[in-house]
Amino acid sequence: MFQIGKTIVSEELIQKDFVCNLSACKGACCIDGEAGAPVEEAEKQILEDIYPLVKPFLRPEGIAAIEAQGTWVIGEDGEPETPLINGADCAYVTFDKRGTALCGIEEAYNQGEITWKKPVSCHLYPVRVQDYSEFAAVNYHHWHICDPACSLGAELQVPVYKFVKDALVRKFGEDWYEELEKTAKELEAKKM
Repeated sequence: MFQIGKTIVSEELIQKDFVCNLSACKGACCIDGEAGAPVEEAEKQILEDIYPLVKPFLRPEGIAAIEAQGTWVIGEDGEPETPLINGADCAYVTFDKRGTALCGIEEAYNQGEITWKKPVSCHLYPVRVQDYSEFAAVNYHHWHICDPACSLGAELQVPVYKFVKDALVRKFGEDWYEELEKTAKELEAKKM
């Protein structure tokens, strides 16, 4: 672990490799698990505001789940998250013709309907951020469904922090990311 500003960062972001391999996993992270994607406090209003523009991109069952539960819900851990369809798929999930899970919010973004890509927790994955009163813990989350992404990342030699660069900059800023890159270079130099 090392510190950048008010964050404590796991060295696994530098040591582990990762590149999403949707052809192998089919977007399982959006349909497996026991909870929706974490939603930050400021994102709750964004989800409410963009819902009318995102709705045309969603499946009927996703629309039904959102209209029954809301654009976000409070999860079992007491934190806001995206609603689920029957306790499984994220309500914002869509599927392409190959059966790969995609994000309806991101599709609305890609089509120019909205200017917000998706919840930052989704954008950051496999990085998870846990906020505490004095600092935030920035960790790599290993989930067996992402084993193909780890293999592809190793093959392409792309560490986690490089794969999620845009999301890390979105969350913490350009200066923070530059400090992370500097730390990564220092750690690499020590290995030699």
